[in-house]
Amino acid sequence: MDDLMEAQRKLVPEMMELMQQRYRILKFVKMAGPIGRRPLGQMAGLSERETRTVMDLLRGQNLIQIAKDGASITTEGLTVLLALEPSMEDWSGRASIAKKLSESLGIQSVKVVAGNCDTDTISKSLLAMEAAKQFSTKIGEGKIVAVTGGSTIASIPLHIEKFNDANNLLFIAARGGVGDDIGLQANVIAASFAAACGGTYSTFYYPESLSEEAHEAFRKEPSVLKMLQLYETTDCVLHGIGDAQTMAVLRNSSPEEQHMIQNNGAKGEAFGYYFDSEGNVVHRLRTVGVQTGHLEKIPLIISVAGGSSKAEAILAYMASAPKQTILITDEGAATEMLKILVNK
Repeated sequence: MDDLMEAQRKLVPEMMELMQQRYRILKFVKMAGPIGRRPLGQMAGLSERETRTVMDLLRGQNLIQIAKDGASITTEGLTVLLALEPSMEDWSGRASIAKKLSESLGIQSVKVVAGNCDTDTISKSLLAMEAAKQFSTKIGEGKIVAVTGGSTIASIPLHIEKFNDANNLLFIAARGGVGDDIGLQANVIAASFAAACGGTYSTFYYPESLSEEAHEAFRKEPSVLKMLQLYETTDCVLHGIGDAQTMAVLRNSSPEEQHMIQNNGAKGEAFGYYFDSEGNVVHRLRTVGVQTGHLEKIPLIISVAGGSSKAEAILAYMASAPKQTILITDEGAATEMLKILVNK
């Protein structure tokens, strides 16, 4: 925390609480607007009366505008939000947690958002918003973006706006989809990213239950060869991290396979690889997709996962993650990860 803010906190401690409250409301309006007073108050944990008071103050300063469909942020409000963000993150303690975690993990950076995905629904949206921000500002001259499936990655396009040169971006599925929900499949998510920022996408379908013989035959198909070439030149990967046992169940793995994954000490899963607590691969799916060997050559890797229950899973993957990785997580997971690391 800078000296000025620390002095203000000591002289007028209630000012910081009010600022944090109004900052949070402004951020939620930006994230979910147009939004009504009642759902906004539920998101912020405020009564309807408290929410009305804050909204009136923000509207009086021209930071939000209120219409029939709810409140939305103004251009001036967005400017204020962006200017306050570093100080607010510092004051909340999340910046300090992120720094400790990035140093312990040996990766490029960690971004910690408020809350815990295990206990509140807002944190997942905050994860998606931060991931969208990191992607939009750091993609640079990147051309090929691989995305995985899952609900966390699927929510990121909602917070991405069209930006310059996005028409040069090609979004592809990092690997085959998981589960029965078509909206959470990597191909559909790749299309959502393309639509959100104005890029293009290429679909790739690969069954996860192929025999070894069928898998080898499938790898020779023109569509697969084309996708393999794209994986070799991928500029960015956005991916989630799953709990090993949960992912095995989602994939309808056989009881024998689930038992094997558990016995081998698997804690986390990403890209169809199962990792133990030391980052060793203890099992992998027979599939075509981004391989761990590709990751070292990919300039921008954004890993997104939250919830205290996922702390072990995140650490398992991060134990061998490339140094250029940016981890976006929440307070629940970050705090639990630091506890585990301290006790190692």
